[in-house]
Amino acid sequence: MTIRLLIVDDHPVVRDGLRGMFAEQADIEIVGEAADGEQGLALAERERPDVVLTDLRMPRLGGARFIARLAERAPFARVLVLTTYDRDDDVLPAVAAGAVGFLLKDSPRQEVFRAVRAAAVGESVLSPSVAARLLRHVREPAPRTAELSEREHMVLTLVARGRTNKETAAALFVSETTVKTHLAHIYAKLGVCDRASAVAAAYSRGLLT
Repeated sequence: MTIRLLIVDDHPVVRDGLRGMFAEQADIEIVGEAADGEQGLALAERERPDVVLTDLRMPRLGGARFIARLAERAPFARVLVLTTYDRDDDVLPAVAAGAVGFLLKDSPRQEVFRAVRAAAVGESVLSPSVAARLLRHVREPAPRTAELSEREHMVLTLVARGRTNKETAAALFVSETTVKTHLAHIYAKLGVCDRASAVAAAYSRGLLT
């Protein structure tokens, strides 16, 4: 079976390098390349890839938001992250949003090939540093935190699914200002300062599943 692969990365040199790498693999066919998440979504819907190999930090749409949108609009595609970043704020939201694998860009090419083949059949592949971070979060006792209100939990759930403030406000029939106020309260209760950190903290503390 030929694996249909979509590459999403905002650096042309990286895309060129990946295209050259995968040209050697008879069982992997690149069906498209995108420079950001918006292009990636459109190509995924049109080309129906088996695996989306994506960076995290990209213009317009990237990271956990892009992965969450893919899960909604192209659920047939499995997402494999290939990035330079392995901080908690990068790893946890991406995995929580639905990524089946997470590799760093210094991974050997044979490891990348194996990860794409594993992702195509639904298996998870994690670089050692990423696996260690996830294991640490599983083992760490959840810190005590103020309880989120029902509306705050709803806002955080939508944020974890990649919704913007505007989209969250529309879904809950409130104003964007109200959403921002809820987020400020969520940040204070979780001891974080941004959306990605809030989602990561919520998953690690069991507030989101």
